[in-house]
Amino acid sequence: MTARKVARVVVADDQTVVREGIVMLLGLLPGIEVVGSAADGEEAVRMVAELAPDVVLMDLRMPRCDGVEATRRIRADHPGTQVVVLTTYADDDSLFPALQAGARGYLTKDADGDEIVRAIDDVLSGEAGLSPRIQRRLLERVTEPVRTLSQPPDEPPDGLTAREVEVLRLVADGQSNPEIARTLHVSTATVKTHINNLFAKAGLRDRTQAVHYAYRHGLAQPPG
Repeated sequence: MTARKVARVVVADDQTVVREGIVMLLGLLPGIEVVGSAADGEEAVRMVAELAPDVVLMDLRMPRCDGVEATRRIRADHPGTQVVVLTTYADDDSLFPALQAGARGYLTKDADGDEIVRAIDDVLSGEAGLSPRIQRRLLERVTEPVRTLSQPPDEPPDGLTAREVEVLRLVADGQSNPEIARTLHVSTATVKTHINNLFAKAGLRDRTQAVHYAYRHGLAQPPG
């Protein structure tokens, strides 16, 4: 059997010690050549354009440009480069946006060298490079009962008010703050206050998480 060519890899992680540790580990693994390391998503996108690697090992939570946005840009502009997420986080609000952005692999940072090599091999052969833990979570998500708007929760989750739920639904519908203000006949400042309050109550960081939160709790209906 002919051995596959050496996989050229870029590592993207904003924590210097972690990034250097991953680079060092990859240097010990068979069939992998690290051709660059990036400290954030912007640098990762630039390196992909310059170096055309086979795979990017991508952290998610980075400054300037996070891993989800970097993955989206890489997959749109450089489809020959695959992305394998390598992150601390395995929650739904990290996992699903990354996969939707085009990542073909997803590992947590407790993965060992064999898992990383396997994931890289999988994505280069057209398969999904997912850790067993992530595969289980995807299976659980597929088999979860879907809550629809015809079956709303008895009470809004996390103490959200009726108005905050209304704002959340409009966020999930893709409306901007000015558009929400026009829909509800309130000021943009009032909309911002509602969004800040519901983010704080629900523990949300951004609008992407808010959309997934709304879907998960049956407060909005996913497209299609």
